[in-house]
Amino acid sequence: MNQDTLLAKDHPLREDIRLLGRLLGDSVREQEGEAVFDCIEQIRQCSVRFRRDDDIAARRELEGMLDALSREQTIQVVRAFSYFSHLANIAEDQHHIRRSRAHLIAGSAPREGSLARAVQNAFEAGTANAGVLVDFFDSALVSPVLTAHPTEVQRKSILNCETVVARLLDERDRMQLTPEEAEANHEALKRAVLTLWQTRMLRTAKLSVIDEVNNGLSYFQTTFLRELPRLYAGLEDRLAKADPMLGSPELDAFLQVGSWIGGDRDGNPFVTAGVLEKALAMHCEVALGYYLDELHILGSQLSLGIGLVSASDALLALAEASPDRSPHRSDEPYRRAISGIYARLAATHLALLGHAPVRHAVADAAPYASAAALTEDLDTLHRSLVANGSAALARGRLRHLRRAVKVFGFHLAPLDLRQNSDVHERVVAELLEVARPGSAYAALDEAGRCALLLEELDTARPLASPHVRYSDETEGELAIFRAARQAHLRYGTAAIRNCIISKTDDVSDLLELAVLLKEAGILRPLENALDVNIVPLFETIGDLENAAGVMARIFSIPRYRGLLGARDHTQEVMLGYSDSNKDGGFLTSGWSLYKAEGELVEAFAAHGVRLRLFHGRGGSVGRGGGPSYQAILAQPEGAVQGQIRLTEQGEVIGAKYGNPEVGRRNLEVLVAATLETSLRPASAAPTPQAFLDAMQTLSDAAFTAYRGLVYDTEGFERYFWASTVISEIAALNIGSRPASRKKTTAIEDLRAIPWVFSWSQCRVMLPGWYGFGSAVEDFLAAHPDDGLALLQRMNAEWPFFQTLLSNMDMVLAKTDLAIASRYAELVKDVVLRDAIFGRIRGEHQATVEAVLRITGQAELLDGNPLLKRSIRNRFPYLDPLNHVQVELLGRHREVAEAGGTDERIRLGIHLSINGIAAGLRNSG
Repeated sequence: MNQDTLLAKDHPLREDIRLLGRLLGDSVREQEGEAVFDCIEQIRQCSVRFRRDDDIAARRELEGMLDALSREQTIQVVRAFSYFSHLANIAEDQHHIRRSRAHLIAGSAPREGSLARAVQNAFEAGTANAGVLVDFFDSALVSPVLTAHPTEVQRKSILNCETVVARLLDERDRMQLTPEEAEANHEALKRAVLTLWQTRMLRTAKLSVIDEVNNGLSYFQTTFLRELPRLYAGLEDRLAKADPMLGSPELDAFLQVGSWIGGDRDGNPFVTAGVLEKALAMHCEVALGYYLDELHILGSQLSLGIGLVSASDALLALAEASPDRSPHRSDEPYRRAISGIYARLAATHLALLGHAPVRHAVADAAPYASAAALTEDLDTLHRSLVANGSAALARGRLRHLRRAVKVFGFHLAPLDLRQNSDVHERVVAELLEVARPGSAYAALDEAGRCALLLEELDTARPLASPHVRYSDETEGELAIFRAARQAHLRYGTAAIRNCIISKTDDVSDLLELAVLLKEAGILRPLENALDVNIVPLFETIGDLENAAGVMARIFSIPRYRGLLGARDHTQEVMLGYSDSNKDGGFLTSGWSLYKAEGELVEAFAAHGVRLRLFHGRGGSVGRGGGPSYQAILAQPEGAVQGQIRLTEQGEVIGAKYGNPEVGRRNLEVLVAATLETSLRPASAAPTPQAFLDAMQTLSDAAFTAYRGLVYDTEGFERYFWASTVISEIAALNIGSRPASRKKTTAIEDLRAIPWVFSWSQCRVMLPGWYGFGSAVEDFLAAHPDDGLALLQRMNAEWPFFQTLLSNMDMVLAKTDLAIASRYAELVKDVVLRDAIFGRIRGEHQATVEAVLRITGQAELLDGNPLLKRSIRNRFPYLDPLNHVQVELLGRHREVAEAGGTDERIRLGIHLSINGIAAGLRNSG
């Protein structure tokens, strides 16, 4: 695609950005005055000139202007540039929608990554027909899982404002507006941008877990409840069109959105049994509220008179059982049936949640025992309409409602439980010591622990006694599992399906959780029943290397294999991208994950167990982020098998699912990649051994370089805390979870999320690339004749290596060491600063050169011109924010050293964190 074509296609995007920029400027001028506007505009023009022309004089002028700002001016500048980044994000999302729609309207071939393209490819390749795909989806599982982590810095109120702006831009695209309508749209946009400017960007209080639950639920209300049924309908129609003999297939609920929010206890003391119960109730209320609203509208639409349309006996019976006795609807059986369904669902609302819905039913009715019972009544409506010539009516709102109930049930989203294995160990040790004094569980070796745990799993006798007062930790853990059991009885077992064990390193970690599940009746040994998946999470480099061995050993235990029979002989394993990266660096983390997956595939196949991998990916490349489509396609052969779960974290949730249409496209990408990966023919030739050997050599060298800097360099910890905003991030009200697992400044104790987020803020992005450059240098020195050609072949032929380089290419493009050097100046120890930043600068140069040589690019992101232009266009608006942040950090720390505090400086720092995160988009 030539430059002129790209410019023409991007013209509407540039126009939208200019429009939103003008409206933001108008708001600033009207609200803050001409002087503030002029100051911001001068800074903007100077920053653009510096970035465009690489003008050193412009940079000095920019720095002088920013340094001369008063505190109040600083805050206004930070707010203006931050809000511009937010508006630019909206415009880019809208442009993606615009281009997708143009593609569909033109009727050209489906784009790569789309579900339509994946289905078409399967047909054309002969790997599947429509019937095979129906069977595939009936056994598939694709599940993005929302998690609450402290990188989503946006307030819900800001997101609401942005939703209005997005809707109004979309209206301009989709409709041919009259001059009056265009004026009204422009006025509405102006109001929306003004509201955004006048809305407080930061939270005044730290988020509670329930706040996080509520934020997560907003994406179900805006996107998932409506877009998932549409996605299913589109896929079913495509399959029916491909093979009319299928009729109208109704796929099983293979695509589901899960959540950790309210169930993830690892390092979060605020997730209690009470919080879990509240979160589950909030889930239920959102689901039932949606169904009730849809039924209310459906009742107004299906005004079919019995003299004009027929009805099945089952439908007539449903209408007769309805408490609706209005004479005005006596000849409208569909409406009466819907009134009855509504009444029963309203009664279910009261039974499950303790209060009636806002819109009351026509009369009392018996509640539904399960979501399946509600589905059966809706299916009765559907079958009657189809059988009596009204199939078109069954394909509208009713179709989407039926699908929603099948996907979301009464629980809305499966809520995972997660806890650290150390906690499970302490709890089990205490329970055993009380029940069997002298057992000294913690002192036993692995074999002794497993033997003792298996004894407990062979009996239905509980360990815990109601007559004993245990430690607060043990009481809290037991309460969580009991609450989970009650949730199963109330909402169904789909409400909580997975219990995840962080820091799994051996078989006893899985058996400890099994014993605790038995205590709550979630595992029932006499029935060989297990109501949840026991999911080990392997996180560190060492744990990933041992993962396959651990699973092979536990599969050799008959008691555990018997329990897997209750889980369809499927075992889920979670892989941790974030901690493995912090532990071993980007390259070694990626390679260790790849190898672990391949080894798990072999171990599971040997034991006849189906593998489902759960990928704990973050938003940034340093935490396993990057395009999901390429990441799934790059999985080792056999690692997907039609089932995959992956986390969606931090600001990525808003970017992917805040806009309904963008959200649907991202869901389609996950399904398409899973389908393509699962159905691709087995490779005739395995990955060449030369590729594997080279990758191992690179990984070993990168690991040495990364560990040498981060863990083996004296003073690195001090450098990190001084040169980044980690201290200030810890003080932000952006999550319920502490930034560190312990009250230390040790890198080992720091959570991976603020670790990556801090490096992103100062534009170093170190976790996404460090170690690769020196590894390649060493490799080429050892293979001077053919080393580069081999690496280039790996990039051309091996999706894993290609994806790794593509992600590194992106993160290097967002790195700016000129700006990073300003942050380094915050380190007062000059010798330490020069030593460490010098190593970072040298490794960065080597890494950029390595990526360019291997990919054959002249510049970073030459292979992705759209992203390249997007990043470059953002830099002029990020540079002032970074500069101001550095200045404010210096002032803040000077005041703190003198024993004081300045809330305006602190506010400016936190605003700048927000703005830089928005501009980078995938910063944590």
